[in-house]
Amino acid sequence: MSTTTNTPPATTGSTEARKGAGPAALLFSVGGQNLSLIGALVVVLALFGALNDNYLSISNIQVIAEAATITGLLAVVQTVVIICGGLDISVGSQAGVASVVSAMAFTGAGSNALAGMAAAVGVGVVIGILNGVVIVYGRVNPTIATLAGLAAYKGLAQLISNGRAQGYVLNNDVFVFLGRGKIAGLPVMVWILIVTALAVHLLLKYTDIGRNIYAIGGNDTAARLAGIDINKYLVAVYALIGVVAAVAGILLTARTGSGQPTSGSEGLELKAITAAALGGCALKGGKGGIGGTLLAVALLGCLENGLTVEGINSFWQNVAQGALLVVAVVIQQRRSGERAIGLPA
Repeated sequence: MSTTTNTPPATTGSTEARKGAGPAALLFSVGGQNLSLIGALVVVLALFGALNDNYLSISNIQVIAEAATITGLLAVVQTVVIICGGLDISVGSQAGVASVVSAMAFTGAGSNALAGMAAAVGVGVVIGILNGVVIVYGRVNPTIATLAGLAAYKGLAQLISNGRAQGYVLNNDVFVFLGRGKIAGLPVMVWILIVTALAVHLLLKYTDIGRNIYAIGGNDTAARLAGIDINKYLVAVYALIGVVAAVAGILLTARTGSGQPTSGSEGLELKAITAAALGGCALKGGKGGIGGTLLAVALLGCLENGLTVEGINSFWQNVAQGALLVVAVVIQQRRSGERAIGLPA
């Protein structure tokens, strides 16, 4: 009886917000978290635009977009795994392995770009499935399992490359197109991010697979009782991460001109997790979306570029990322109303 009487008010409130006009309707359609990110992004753009006349130029905006693409790809799939109740700290190292493999396979196959890309994606699938199997069937905490992967895959990239950049791919039209080409005025890299983000958004919001992913992260016991094969979903999600991390590694190779074991991929995991958390993903799972994550990626990219343009020590960028991650988690804790560890309720 109590459940029946309590449900309609919540539904009614949502319906009123959906149908209403003015700030309430805007807040419902955009989301409070996204509005906050938009506001922060406007402030950052205005601040650095006032400090430097070239900051808001088309050329610099393009630089920001290209630099944020690889982070954006990893943040998109990080969003999926966090919604599912997991985490992947090894995405940066996975991208590094894929970058090296793509360049080495490209060189070994007689400058065949497709062979290099196929080898990188294949390695990405294997790594992703391996992560999933260790977590699901080894019953290892995702944080611990992927922390081990962070070290292992980084070491693997260094071993197969002897710790040096591998190959040279900018003599190939396909890699040049990926790294420097444009379609309708936008860099190809940005289009790849847009298509990937849109595909994942549609998957999460409009398919049974997406609804099941939210259900697993929200309450895995209820999801299991509902007949959802949680093990299969988790392995598939980590495989998806491996594929997208491989694409990010290929783009890293195309952008830098060679396979990079660590340079360019190191620290990407922190950026991806920070973007997902800032974008509204609940780190305990069951909540989040691609739109908020992309806004957070844009915010981080604009902030990083602004600090660089102003000649501020690059170490402060790491400080800023760490601070933003803490802020995002604190906001989540306050909104959830959960008791803080060690403090009275």
